Amino acid sequence: MYAPQSPLSPTPPGVIDAYHGDPHATLIETSWDRSRGFGLRAHESQDFHTIATTDLRLLREQNSELMRHAAPVMETLHQQIVDTDSMVVLTDAQGVVLHSIGDDSFEQQAAKVALRPGVNWGEAQKGTNAIGTSIHERTPVVVHAGEHFLTANHGLTCSAAPIFAPAGDLLGVLDVTGDYRGFHKHTMGLVRMSAQMIENTLFRRTYFGQLIVAFHARAEFIGTLMEGLLAIAPDGRILAANRSACLQTELSLSSIRTHTALSLLRRAPSELFELAYLAINKPLQCVLPSGVRISAVPTTHSARTYAKAAQQAGAEPASVERGPRVSAHQDQSASKTAASTGKTDPTSQASRVQANFDDLDSGDAQVGSVISRLRRVASTDVSVLLEGETGAGKEWFSLAIHRASTRRDGPFVAINCAAVPEGLIESELFGYEDGAFTGARRRGHQGKLLQAHGGTLFLDEIGDMPLAMQARLLRVLQERVVTPLGSNKATPVDVRLICATHMRLRDLIKTGAFRDDLYYRLNGLTVRLPALRERSDLREIVTRLLHAQGGPQWRLAPDVWALVMRHQWPGNLRQLSNVLATAMAIAAPHTVIARDHLPDDFLDDVAELAARPSEPTANAPSIHSDIRNSHVAGTSLGALAVDAMQRALARHHGNLSAAARELGVSRNTLYRKLPKRPGRPASV
Repeated sequence: MYAPQSPLSPTPPGVIDAYHGDPHATLIETSWDRSRGFGLRAHESQDFHTIATTDLRLLREQNSELMRHAAPVMETLHQQIVDTDSMVVLTDAQGVVLHSIGDDSFEQQAAKVALRPGVNWGEAQKGTNAIGTSIHERTPVVVHAGEHFLTANHGLTCSAAPIFAPAGDLLGVLDVTGDYRGFHKHTMGLVRMSAQMIENTLFRRTYFGQLIVAFHARAEFIGTLMEGLLAIAPDGRILAANRSACLQTELSLSSIRTHTALSLLRRAPSELFELAYLAINKPLQCVLPSGVRISAVPTTHSARTYAKAAQQAGAEPASVERGPRVSAHQDQSASKTAASTGKTDPTSQASRVQANFDDLDSGDAQVGSVISRLRRVASTDVSVLLEGETGAGKEWFSLAIHRASTRRDGPFVAINCAAVPEGLIESELFGYEDGAFTGARRRGHQGKLLQAHGGTLFLDEIGDMPLAMQARLLRVLQERVVTPLGSNKATPVDVRLICATHMRLRDLIKTGAFRDDLYYRLNGLTVRLPALRERSDLREIVTRLLHAQGGPQWRLAPDVWALVMRHQWPGNLRQLSNVLATAMAIAAPHTVIARDHLPDDFLDDVAELAARPSEPTANAPSIHSDIRNSHVAGTSLGALAVDAMQRALARHHGNLSAAARELGVSRNTLYRKLPKRPGRPASV
């Protein structure tokens, strides 16, 4: 492990005796030689040249696929290093910064070294630095303090990893840059994992509609960043492989492409397609050409696509025409879930039919990123914590995780910790013996934990669980046994735990309302579900709900569409589902929902929204809603939103980030909804 250099180091670390023979030092010294060859001088002033706004906009459009999949990963990475005086940076393959997210405390230092969108950080422009050197070496690179060629950059510590397309081409670089005094060796690991996450997401997106086989020598690593991924054509040809697949097979990408499923995995393509179509997630045992035994899981995103593909691959038609299957046990399990949660609204009804990842992925990039992460852990027993506003779809996602897991044939049991009275939650969770307390049922009661044995337990609103119950739940999770009230008998229990909350558990920990040891036990993977007002797929969601609740003949009148699209939906998916269900009931037997069919409380909300002042600083949420939906023609609110955006940009001299912060919207939203005209500020 190399020692971080002082920012005042007058010589490149490669020529210091302590560094002789160190591969890292050799890499840095070689990069310094290239920097001199570019004609750079170590003490020359920083180059602040930024490409033109129109050129940057074009560059971002050319890299839109990379940016779309990198943005949520960058947000997650920034959350992990927040308040460390650092910045997360994404560049294109030449080193031009496309997007950055940083701590406010680091912005001034970043400005001094021109670390901002539109600036090229290739070696020819900036000398030795993590971004440019990573591009040249095509490998992850750390450049710390005095290892930078330009003296102006000696106050930085940078960790960068290249991002490759499934075909092997360099797409760009992900980098974390911060104050050199905040150096931490773990930063490089986070950056590499994040880059690999982007690559795997791009891989699955690129080969959506093809068979994808995830594999690893250890079955428990399937669904993690360590898994190898293969894209396989209907005739069995290997179309692509991710970097992990190349490492595990000990083959280059070009060599893997010469193989077929049969020659590489010793499995017929028809068998793989059949297993993928039937969603059988039990790992399949395969043998690589090297003789290494691996576990593999074929997956599919489109039943119709794979039914056709499987027929082309030689599978029997009867086995691929049945359509997606839900076992009777699953259906009964879902019914029990609705009963246990006490929910009778259409959201719960729809979840029994639609709660799988493909149906939940309706086009929003944020949701797509969440689903991508959940897919990776669905087949494991990693605990999942779902955060999001009430009604954001946490129950749907929990059921989707269950259905994608190896426990899908087991029970799915849910309990709302906020809906059960405090005095009863212990008996509901752990059960009780006959006569355990006054009013107890004869022959006792089996608690939710034991009901979920062999399956999944979903604890909704976990933040509302009393502290005493938190301690007991933690003990169950540690010991894997349950002792009902009034009993001395400990019963083994095997459950996969999924929790949800509309609160931030970290904030509850600070106030002493939630146990930190339980939090870290539950926090295997934490994902945040965006509120409905933050999503870009509202139109698709409405269409799917109409079809699910009434059939494809149902539709909205144009003026109703305008109202629906600009509403903020404080109750999220649950409110939307209820509004549509009520309107359909009133409209029947007609199948077009008009304004007169909408519930009065919804119309009251719309009227209240229209009456709010339009100043962005006083009305950020309402502005947020209208900015997202300013494409609704002829609406005065849409015009007000555009006007508010333009005025905010003028106040901040065209600074898109500052204007977006004032309005309470993302920079992508602001850019997307601004009128398209020459010279429009570029988005981030």
